[in-house]
Amino acid sequence: MAANTLQLKDQADLLRRGLADLRTEDFELASLLDAEVARQHRTLSLASSSCAVKPRTLVACASALVNVSAEGIPGKRHRTGCENVDLVESLAIRRARELFDAQYAGVQSHSASNAISQVLSALLEPGDTLLGMAHDHGGDLTLGSPAIFTGAYYKALRYGTNSDGLIDYEQVRSLALAHRPRIIICGASAYSRVVDFERFRGIADEAGAILLADISHIAGLVVTGRHPSPINAAHVTTTCTHKQLGGPRGGLILSGRDAHTKVPGLKATFSRVLEQAVFPRMQGAPAVNLIAAKAAALGYAKSAQFDACMGRVRTLADEVASAFQAHGYDVVGGRSENHTVLIRLRGGLTGAIAELALEDCGIVVNKHRVPGETRTSSVTSGLCIGTGSLAQRNLDSQACRHVVALVCQVLGSVTPLGEQDYQLAHEVRETLRSAVEAVCADYPIADYLES
Repeated sequence: MAANTLQLKDQADLLRRGLADLRTEDFELASLLDAEVARQHRTLSLASSSCAVKPRTLVACASALVNVSAEGIPGKRHRTGCENVDLVESLAIRRARELFDAQYAGVQSHSASNAISQVLSALLEPGDTLLGMAHDHGGDLTLGSPAIFTGAYYKALRYGTNSDGLIDYEQVRSLALAHRPRIIICGASAYSRVVDFERFRGIADEAGAILLADISHIAGLVVTGRHPSPINAAHVTTTCTHKQLGGPRGGLILSGRDAHTKVPGLKATFSRVLEQAVFPRMQGAPAVNLIAAKAAALGYAKSAQFDACMGRVRTLADEVASAFQAHGYDVVGGRSENHTVLIRLRGGLTGAIAELALEDCGIVVNKHRVPGETRTSSVTSGLCIGTGSLAQRNLDSQACRHVVALVCQVLGSVTPLGEQDYQLAHEVRETLRSAVEAVCADYPIADYLES
């Protein structure tokens, strides 16, 4: 061995060596990564899925566990050399069970959409019927859209919201009793009100269906008691770990009181079927470094700091909703009871134009369909605003209203040229971008990352 070879004795040495090598041997990539950090610090993200990751979670993502192939589960691997992997995955499982008060937790899914597909593949046959929320009423595309696997492989029926913007539970019940779906899915990406999981379970039991809840967008509110939990209401719950939980991109599969009961029509219990749904049925070796990062995020989610942040998420959502209404925008559902505010655009402005124009000015949002939508998912007539990143920046009420005013100023300055093209005066763009960067400087995300 050469005398000047660095002895890599621990994780810190590996990371230091990796950063040094990247900067000296791949400056092009290192510069792009640095540019992304700078972009995030000077940009306001109002995307409903936005959440900054703690440095401890980044370190876990970059851990030496990435070198290990570990098909199987703790204690039952198809490879050797997994003694530390077993301990890490067991830790993540324990933390997930404790945090969500679940009896079963699977931590290997690569994303929430993977978790959903794994659950459905284990519980459904191709062509079986499922009932999920319509995308233009706040539902996620993964829960029944014909463009996604759920709509391609299964007969997907959709329920929506009523004239008040609330889930139409009577419609859910009527569809469930008329079509007897194998699975009912309750979950949304742009629904701003509380989901009544117990009522969904009552409908599922009456229709002889399995209830699957996806809480990817509200998991942080659930674990801190700011939204009812579906864990013991639904047979199965899925979530991602990279939105409100502030973890890596990945998924969890959870089950509460039904974990050890037999799946209707099958001989095995839910926990056994769910375990096999991931490996070997749908997924090979897990990303064990990301499982370590999930463990880090789940550990932080039990802290007082995380609880306080979720409190700000709720408070700021109320501020955002009332501020948009004060500017004359229609807030779907009338108010927010979680972290999202869905607004209906006006003046011929589309979601596609609003999304791009706001990004030009340093504000990131998500376009979204709204009830009564006539435009496609790539165009839309609404914007979905989330308060996760604003809460991490610790904005106060006045600053939050200022941010909404900046958004409205952008929207009011845009001239639509069709559904996706627009004009925005250069001086307006520069003035608004400077104002956004000033907010970012006054409320730095670095304060949250360092706390």
